[in-house]
Amino acid sequence: MSEILERLDRDEAWRREEFPVAKERVFMAHAAVTALPRRVVDAMNAFNEQAATGELDYTEVLIDDMDAVRESAARLIGAKSKEIALLGPTSLGLSLVARGLDWKAGDEIICFREDYPANVYPWTDLERIGVKVIQLDPEMPGQITPELVASVMTDRTRLVALASCHFLTGYRIDIDAIGKLAHERGALFCLDAIQTTGAFPTTVEHVDFLSADAHKWMLGPMTAGIFYVAELHFETLRPSLLGAWNVKCPQFIAQDAIDFEPGGRRYEPGVLNASGLHGLKAAIDLLMEVGIDRVGERLLWQKRQLVEGLKSQGYQIAGPEEGPNASGITTITHEEHQARIPALIARWQEHGIVVSPRRDREGRHYARLSPHFYNTAEEIERVKGFLG
Repeated sequence: MSEILERLDRDEAWRREEFPVAKERVFMAHAAVTALPRRVVDAMNAFNEQAATGELDYTEVLIDDMDAVRESAARLIGAKSKEIALLGPTSLGLSLVARGLDWKAGDEIICFREDYPANVYPWTDLERIGVKVIQLDPEMPGQITPELVASVMTDRTRLVALASCHFLTGYRIDIDAIGKLAHERGALFCLDAIQTTGAFPTTVEHVDFLSADAHKWMLGPMTAGIFYVAELHFETLRPSLLGAWNVKCPQFIAQDAIDFEPGGRRYEPGVLNASGLHGLKAAIDLLMEVGIDRVGERLLWQKRQLVEGLKSQGYQIAGPEEGPNASGITTITHEEHQARIPALIARWQEHGIVVSPRRDREGRHYARLSPHFYNTAEEIERVKGFLG
C-alpha cells in the first residue's frame, strides 16, 4: 500500500487537512465536479500570489512551467510530453478533432448517442457536410464491446469516437482492444477520457486523440484539461483555432504564412489557464504518488462495499458491479418505487453526503455515487446507514 493510502486510513486529522471537503461532508460526486485537495489549492494560490505582486515572468510561466505540466500529464497517460496540449473543457479537444480532420462526404464516424453530449454533438454536427454518423446500440448504456464496434465498421469508417467510461452506468470500455480494432480496420480512435483519467490506468498506446478536463477524477480545477494528439497525426489534424500562441509570429507581428508551433502547442491558440494548470500538475503528481493502479483497486473495493449495502435494500445497480468493465461510478435506481431515489438523495444531502442526481431519456431517477481514493470505509458505512 502506498504511504498516502496508509496514512489516510490511520490519520483522520491529516486526511481532513489534505482533503478539506472531508471536514464537513462525505463527498461522493467525483464523476461530476471534484472537491479540490489542499495541495492543488495551494499550488494555484502560490501562482496567484505571485501574479498579484507582479513578480511573474510570463515567458517562463507559459514555456517552462507549462512544459512541466505537460511532463506530468504525459506520464499519467503514457504519452510524450510534446503530444500534450493544455486546453480546457473536454468538449474543446473533441471539437478540435471534429473540425481538424479533412472529412469527405460519405466518411463514417462511429459513436454512441447516449454518451455525455460533449461526446455526441461534435460528431453529429458533421452530418451537415455529408459525414455519416453510425450510432451504437448496446444492450445497456455504455456497454460498448469490441464486438459491437466491429459489427458496424465498414471500409468507410474514418473515426471511432467513444468515452472511456459511461457517465451514468459506469461501464468502462476495453480501450486497448477497441483501439487495436480501429487501427486494424484503418480507422482513427478518439477517446473522451474524463471519467477514467486519474481513476484507472488510461493510456494512449492504441489511441490517436484523447481529451479530458481535470475537474473530475484528476482532482483538478475546471478548464485545466489535457488534449492528446499522437505525434504522427500532427499534420493530419490541422488546428482549427488560430492565434498568436500557436502560429509563429516573431515579436507578435503577423506573418504571411501560417507556420504552426511544434508539438501540442500547435493546438493552443492563446494564453493558457496558468493558475488552473499549476493546480492540475499538483493534482496529477498527487495521483502518481499514490499510484493509478492502487487508486483503481481502491475504487473497486469501495464499489463492492457500496453495492452490497445498496442491493440489500432493494436498489438496482445500473452498470457493472465487478470485473474489468466496472468503474468508480456506482449508479442506482429503484424500478418499483422511483420516488425513493430523490428522497434518498435529499436525505443524504441533509446529512452532508454529496452524490449526483441523474435522469435518463425516459425520465427514470438515478443516484450516482462516485467516491475517490481518499474516501474511507467509515464514510461508506455512513452512506449505507441512510438506505433503510
